[in-house]
Amino acid sequence: MHDLRNNRGSRLVLAAAIGSIALMTAGCTSTGSAGSTSENEAVGDELAPSIYCGEECQAQLALEADPASIDCSVGVSWSSASFPYGAKSTQQIPEFAEAFFPGMDVTVSDGQGDSTVQSGQVDDMIAQGIDVLIISPQDAAALAGAVDRATAAGIQVIAADRAVDTEVATYIGSDNVDAGVVSGEAIVADFPDGANVVELAGSLGASPTIDRGDGFRQALEGSNVEIIATQTANYDRAQGLQVMEDFLQRFGSGEIDAVFAHNDQMSFGAIQAIKEAGREGEIKVYGIDGESGALDLVQAGEYAATVGYPLVVKESVIAAAKLCAGEPIDERIVLDSTLINADNVEEYTGRAPQ
Repeated sequence: MHDLRNNRGSRLVLAAAIGSIALMTAGCTSTGSAGSTSENEAVGDELAPSIYCGEECQAQLALEADPASIDCSVGVSWSSASFPYGAKSTQQIPEFAEAFFPGMDVTVSDGQGDSTVQSGQVDDMIAQGIDVLIISPQDAAALAGAVDRATAAGIQVIAADRAVDTEVATYIGSDNVDAGVVSGEAIVADFPDGANVVELAGSLGASPTIDRGDGFRQALEGSNVEIIATQTANYDRAQGLQVMEDFLQRFGSGEIDAVFAHNDQMSFGAIQAIKEAGREGEIKVYGIDGESGALDLVQAGEYAATVGYPLVVKESVIAAAKLCAGEPIDERIVLDSTLINADNVEEYTGRAPQ
């Protein structure tokens, strides 16, 4: 059994730098209406999971050890900090750990959207002697080897937000299939007589892309809603704008009824393209994530709906603490996914999933 308390070699001190980068990249990729989350709001004033961690999730993450007794090193390897989910996660994980686990050293790396880069960063963390690895892989298959090397070195691994194609101690995140189902059901409900939908997909090979697309298609089975085109836009607003512009040129007025985007950032780009083309009155946009800026657009009537896909910051850190303390943990911990539309957006204002 790997001794989590004695493997305390030299560490990279990157958390502060990554936090600064995260803030800059979040500002570059979010919409003008997107709100920011203060440090106090992100961390909170108590050691507890987020409000999107239901009763079962909370029971799974109950920590028996005294937080002050947690003494270990944690490596955080995120696929990319160039989009809001990754930017906020890489910033807030070390903040939450520092606030409640003073003996937990956190190292953060940004995979820059490149599986080879991320794999090398994981190897660097293994060499540094981390005890727990929190990883959100760029590609579920491509990062399996790096995770296996970490496991072989006695490091316990938490897959955060995205699954990886190998065995880990636990996988924490919302159910991406369910998120796709919820979004698809919303479109079917809003278009009982049928609709033509274009899909802006996430990064190829990423588990959320696969699962959200599969769930969406499950929801459309037996309905008159048809996907008439699909194109990847890599979870990026600028690419979402470009892909939507291409769709609008390809399909004339009345040929597109709705857009399904795999995240809010691509939805923001699609909404911008639709506005610039003067076609906002004929096309509704649906997405996933629940960024604060997305809730603003729902309130303004510019965004039909978003499915909340909460950050797993608090849950990942608490899970790491449990592993450091030698406490058992379930292999799968699921956070809630909730449809947020004009009917209920007021309930989530000020406490957006992201």
